[in-house]
Amino acid sequence: MKIENLEQELQPMREQLKNHPMYAQLESVDDIKTFMESHVYAVWDFMSLLKALQQHLTCVGLPWHPAADTSVARFINEIVLEEESDFNENGEAKSHFEMYLDAMGEVRADSQKVQATITSFTDLESISSQIEVAELDQAEKNFLQFTFKVINSQQPHIIAAAFTFGREDLIPDMFLGIIEQSGKEGPGKYKKLEYYLRRHIELDGDEHGPLALRMIKALCGADEQKWNDVLEYSKQALQYRIELWDNIAEKLKENKGNLVNAS
Repeated sequence: MKIENLEQELQPMREQLKNHPMYAQLESVDDIKTFMESHVYAVWDFMSLLKALQQHLTCVGLPWHPAADTSVARFINEIVLEEESDFNENGEAKSHFEMYLDAMGEVRADSQKVQATITSFTDLESISSQIEVAELDQAEKNFLQFTFKVINSQQPHIIAAAFTFGREDLIPDMFLGIIEQSGKEGPGKYKKLEYYLRRHIELDGDEHGPLALRMIKALCGADEQKWNDVLEYSKQALQYRIELWDNIAEKLKENKGNLVNAS
């Protein structure tokens, strides 16, 4: 299978996600808060996917040995540098997750819940049961369970599939949709959130997306089974993202209904 065929197979689900009605529902500060309080889990667990790839595709143990593919190792290390220790809008070194928490504070979204939740996650062996008892919506639990199922597969090409087609390759489209379709009180009014969104668009659209596709090619090579695995897990990653978006859309609808009833 070629990367072009893979992308063609995934295109319908990508279009469904890109054109999800949730984006048009982001019309007010409260809408943005609702979105961020759920989406933050996807911001957080992305780092676990990235770190899993770093463990598999670079050398993080001792004694050190050269990576099997230096170009792939460089790509992963560059993303780790930018995701774990980028510069915020004030030139301060922060992870993108921490930038997101700062942006949540700017719109007065609840960031304490996610911080308490991720603190309760202690190790890969226990994380499935820990996710299940966490105070999360089912869509949020399903999203996280899939991520750590992928990580626990210990298969770099499967982890790379969720990373590339479920995340990195989608972020520019998703975040552009939020910026373009949100109303007058949308992200543009909030500098920390706007900076976070535009930084991801800059990195993922111009740099990370194309390099991630090269990583998939390098990991799969001529192994048809690996290509089939990538297709299967990419579809699952997209489906869980769609369901997360569906859940946020339902929350937004309920919030608007409550406002109407209250008035």
